[in-house]
Amino acid sequence: MEVREPDGVTVAMGEPVAASVAEPPRIVRLDESVVNRIAAGEVIQRPVSAVKELVENSLDAGSTSISVVVKDGGLKLIQVSDNGHGIRSEDLPILCERHTTSKLSAYEDLQSIKSMGFRGEALASMTYVGHVTVTTITEGQMHGYRVSYRDGVMEHEPKPCAAVRGTQIMVENLFYNMIARRKTLQNANDDYTKIVDLISRFAIHNSSVSFSCRKHGVNRADVHTVTTLSKLDAIKTIYGISVARDLMEITASDDNPSQSIFEMNGFISNANYTAKKTTMILFINDRLVECTALKRAIEVVYSSTLPKASRPFIYMSIKLPSEHVDVNIHPTKREVSLLNQESLIETIQNAVESKLMNCNTTRTFQTQTVSCAPASNFTARKDTQISPASGTKSQKVPVNQMVRTDSRDPFGRLHAYWQDCPASQHEKKSDLASVRIAVRQRRNPRESADLTSIHELLNEIDQNIHPGLLEIVKSCTYIGLADEVFALLQHNTHLYLVNVVNVSKELMYQQVIRRFAHFNAIQLSEPAPLPELLILALKDEDLDSGGDNDDELRKKIAEMNTELLKQKGEMLEEYFCININQEGNLTRLPVILEQHTPDMDHIPEFLLSLANDVDWENEKECFQAISAVLGNFYAMHPPVLPNPAGNGIEYYKKIKDKAVSIDDADNHGQDDLDQELLAEAETAWAQREWNIQHVLFPSMRLFLKPPKSMATDGTFIQVASLEKLYKIFERC
Repeated sequence: MEVREPDGVTVAMGEPVAASVAEPPRIVRLDESVVNRIAAGEVIQRPVSAVKELVENSLDAGSTSISVVVKDGGLKLIQVSDNGHGIRSEDLPILCERHTTSKLSAYEDLQSIKSMGFRGEALASMTYVGHVTVTTITEGQMHGYRVSYRDGVMEHEPKPCAAVRGTQIMVENLFYNMIARRKTLQNANDDYTKIVDLISRFAIHNSSVSFSCRKHGVNRADVHTVTTLSKLDAIKTIYGISVARDLMEITASDDNPSQSIFEMNGFISNANYTAKKTTMILFINDRLVECTALKRAIEVVYSSTLPKASRPFIYMSIKLPSEHVDVNIHPTKREVSLLNQESLIETIQNAVESKLMNCNTTRTFQTQTVSCAPASNFTARKDTQISPASGTKSQKVPVNQMVRTDSRDPFGRLHAYWQDCPASQHEKKSDLASVRIAVRQRRNPRESADLTSIHELLNEIDQNIHPGLLEIVKSCTYIGLADEVFALLQHNTHLYLVNVVNVSKELMYQQVIRRFAHFNAIQLSEPAPLPELLILALKDEDLDSGGDNDDELRKKIAEMNTELLKQKGEMLEEYFCININQEGNLTRLPVILEQHTPDMDHIPEFLLSLANDVDWENEKECFQAISAVLGNFYAMHPPVLPNPAGNGIEYYKKIKDKAVSIDDADNHGQDDLDQELLAEAETAWAQREWNIQHVLFPSMRLFLKPPKSMATDGTFIQVASLEKLYKIFERC
């Protein structure tokens, strides 16, 4: 039987009907925002990728100091600050556009590229997956600029602001628009560990640059290095003396054009080094990269020398002609392609093998005394673990989640096994002390200034805390400025007036004591001559007191104070990062709070106080006085120019006709104001208010330990209470 289809085709019953051929999908052009987000996901794979790009930019900018602050593993905040050459204000509009760079202008430039960045994609990618804020200042500028970016473009025009030399880039809410990526990066500790490892590697190779890396809100840095000429010292600082003592220097080179042209130097571990994981730090033409083939080749050499459970420590820096390296083969520039790579690897492998064979004549083994604990301890512990709770069925715990010892049980502590060995007690105490010192030096290499006087000052701060004010400070809410000195804050149902000057002065003082000998530096754009500044301060003192106008006496006092400060310059530099050179110029100041720069108008008074108010003979009183002087200098005093928001506007009126009466002067318009001076004042007061809200109060919540005196000296004044207000309203 046949069936006729509507289109006239006859199909026999029982025969299969061919399926209709599906049309191919249409190719469409993706929206530019989608393209940019996909590209950003390749370049910025996780927070450590963003940190690497920003640190490389800082190194390209010629920085000598780089500071990294991270919050929640980099998802909430990544802040990288440097003291490099900064960014031109006219370049800020295109700074975060894709493929905008100062590193090259033609494709041929890649053949001789020396900078670490070259694509112009990193900052742009960050703006597509996070919120980016840039603060920068170049040499010679009176002020810096701050601007925020989103999706590659500025959110607003660059705003003038106070800034420390160089650039600071903040990346907030990373991957806020990539839900799946953000969920896979919830382990903040894992990402922070990767960031610390990255900064450690950069710090070893770039030993002429000081690095610091810490978590947001934590005063101590997990990586803190100072400028040094020795890479071995940098390794000792970061990885500890136990690693550095088992390293040996290695070099290799080849200048045969038919094989390879390179120079290699570095450090490799000897046969005494033991570790369960290979640590390989490889820089090729100063670029941090990975080379799996080279790593494998070296591990093969070590496998015949070291025990099977041990892995080597390797730091290598390889220099090749730029035209022999292709740097543009990986989205994150993690890998490079080398000309004659097999020959280069073979040469390095032979050099490592030769070095190991020559050093393997002696081996060092660490020994320890085994202490026998009383059998009753083990028995009692075993019994308590075996007896189950009545009426409950014990649940089997997975091995990877099993707790072997209970921290609340004294038998689970090492001290329980030291009681029967009084003869070796002193030896164990000294070993423990040495371990503590080693750990402390590894975290803070300059903590040779572990002075009793500093500990006493820290103890005085801790013992003088007012618990009620501490509770207010830790959980208060900033409301706003009430006037030039007082700010309003709320705690629970109470409203308080807080003296900003007193609070900032105490906070800066405490921070100086805590960060003693561990400061980053503010480099002054021009050296400040001490004699001239001291004479200015003396003139101001005489004006205030109505003293004699004796220029010769002032000059003599200024010279004496200059000589005194020059004599104390070494101590001021080492402990407080105050650099005074032999010509009598102030060149460097410490960073006490991140994002805060002191008002440079107060430098003369600061120097005069430093010379006159410090007892240089008594160590504790000396450190305390210097910290107090720094605290007063860095405190958030009102600017020198009157506040134009109130009656201070009278100060900025310029009366062209001196015969004009005072009544007429009040009627003069904007044309009669000194606009340049007015703009400077408005910027200064706005910057102070911003600093109080965004720098002072957050830092106060984290670090300030308010002394008892603040409860009675008018620093904190309660002005309203919700409960009492309700009572008043009820009466009404």
